Amino acid sequence: MVHSGFSFTLARYAGRRFTLTTCLTLLALTGLISLFDFIDLLRRAAAHPEAGLSRVLEITALHIPYYVIYIVPFAILLGGMICFSRLARSSELVVTRAAGISAWQVLISPSFCAALLGVIVSAGLSPLSSYSYGLAVKLDKTWLRGQHNTDEDHFSDLWIRDSSHSSSAHGDVIFHLGSLQRQGNTLTGRNITIFQLNSDMTLRNRMEAAEAVLSDRIWRLHNVLILSDSHHPQRQDEVLLPSEFTTETLKLRALPADTLSLWVLPGVIKLLRHSGFSTIPYRLHFQGLLALPMLAVTMTLVSAGFSMRPAGRGGIMRMLGIGVTAGFALFAVSKIAEQLGKSGALPPFPAAWGPAGAGLCLAAALLLHLEDG
Repeated sequence: MVHSGFSFTLARYAGRRFTLTTCLTLLALTGLISLFDFIDLLRRAAAHPEAGLSRVLEITALHIPYYVIYIVPFAILLGGMICFSRLARSSELVVTRAAGISAWQVLISPSFCAALLGVIVSAGLSPLSSYSYGLAVKLDKTWLRGQHNTDEDHFSDLWIRDSSHSSSAHGDVIFHLGSLQRQGNTLTGRNITIFQLNSDMTLRNRMEAAEAVLSDRIWRLHNVLILSDSHHPQRQDEVLLPSEFTTETLKLRALPADTLSLWVLPGVIKLLRHSGFSTIPYRLHFQGLLALPMLAVTMTLVSAGFSMRPAGRGGIMRMLGIGVTAGFALFAVSKIAEQLGKSGALPPFPAAWGPAGAGLCLAAALLLHLEDG
């Protein structure tokens, strides 16, 4: 008797096999990359005998969540190929098709498991990755670079927009700092030019200061020259300007976008946009994390399209090779789109979602061709 309805037993079996194979593949790939990372850190630690093997192992372990986020699509691709090719070789797929169950019904459960894995990685693992990678950077600076004061940063040629006066009759304040040093909760800038704007974005006055210190949301400018159309140039020993800019803003701006979690990124984007910094890398990474479940489903369908071929037809290894090549081609396209997004040639949304969506359509078309001829 032919039964073409959805089978929960088959769904549980296929989902369990796919998830187990994918997790084992992810574990193997993570171990391989961590091994190379450990070797590289060990080479760098040779110049710092005080670091020791334990510190190297600790930094390597802290890097693992960061690497897992980027390995997941490849683990799904390779794990899916291993899983579906085994089902094909054992004739289990032939039996399911003989029972009237299509490939699409078989793929419902693996696709759901892949999407769930993408959600777990994006929403659950990214905060852990952000925290552990931050600790790894501090340990790296302290033990492998000799920078024991890890709470100090230096910046040069920095532009900052401060909107603290936007609610009053005055507009924004634009700062250009020749150099800026962050130490603890204090910012010290030198060679500063300040443009104070009216609410209609016209220039109200310009100030030049040799040094300024930001503490408790107050800029203290020293040796200030004030230039304005309404009066002659004036020089003052000290000028106080309220500010919404904080050391936390600068600290976030110094962090690479791909080290921040899904939950932190919206606030960081809003804060950096408010301060006049470019938010393109942060918006691109945020959209990439949101698109990860779709990319996981895409990789599942790609792996199925190139590995569900019945064993009796032959050419399995060639199809698997083409599948791996197609997966890496999709990765290359996504990286090209990412670079276009970072350069501003593409908006962040299509740059992050476009490759995953296009790959999903092509994989579905391939499965339709293989299933229906």
